[in-house]
Amino acid sequence: MESYIIILLCLAAFAAGFIDAIVGGGGLIQTPMGLILLPNLPVSTVIGTLKLPAFSGTAFAAFQYLKKVVIQWKLLLIMMFLAVPSAFLGSTLLTYVSNDFMKPLLLVVLSLLLIYTYAKKNFGQHVVKEHAAKTQILYAVAISMVVGFYDGFIGPGTGSFLVVAFIAIMGFDFLHASANAKMVNLATNFGSICLFIFKGKIIWAIALPMAASNALGGWMGAKLAINKGNGFIRIFFLVVVIGTLIRFAYDVFYK
Repeated sequence: MESYIIILLCLAAFAAGFIDAIVGGGGLIQTPMGLILLPNLPVSTVIGTLKLPAFSGTAFAAFQYLKKVVIQWKLLLIMMFLAVPSAFLGSTLLTYVSNDFMKPLLLVVLSLLLIYTYAKKNFGQHVVKEHAAKTQILYAVAISMVVGFYDGFIGPGTGSFLVVAFIAIMGFDFLHASANAKMVNLATNFGSICLFIFKGKIIWAIALPMAASNALGGWMGAKLAINKGNGFIRIFFLVVVIGTLIRFAYDVFYK
């Protein structure tokens, strides 16, 4: 493989890690770049290879958040535990069927999400009153299983969907939602990686340098988000949702 391809993939991984650390959506950069630069590889091999850098970037970002943000560990560990098998199942299904039929639905969902977040100026700007413990656990179980499966099966936008779920359903602000989303996303990536390792779908010579680049981007992005706070994260979130929307619109109407 030409060295410039690895360099371009590493640059994409850095940008993906940076964006993903702030509000999710790094797959919008990393995944298309991988598919473009590695056209001779099976799609499942490309996706499997990209899961490792996604995991490393999320891990470094999560470490930064954990140093600054208070975490409800009992709730989060339940979500992470359930997200692993959910993502594993989603990735298993991906190896057998195409996920293209989901994209028109996601296009509608993202459009509504963009309109709602833009119109509701106080969305995610502060922590709202917490739910009762049992209700919160039920919500947490549903979020981790649904989004975990989505990450394994489709992927792009997972971090953004997690952030929205933590704000709209769990009542978190953007900063706490991003911190918790990173931990759950770490678990979903781990579940997918287990499947792809088992299937022999990871090319380590590509995955490892990309993982280092993604980790550096994740570290820098998380530090910026923590320093800038909820207002900055909200703006970044809107930009990422628009990018996700354009990506799915292209897949639906032009492919």
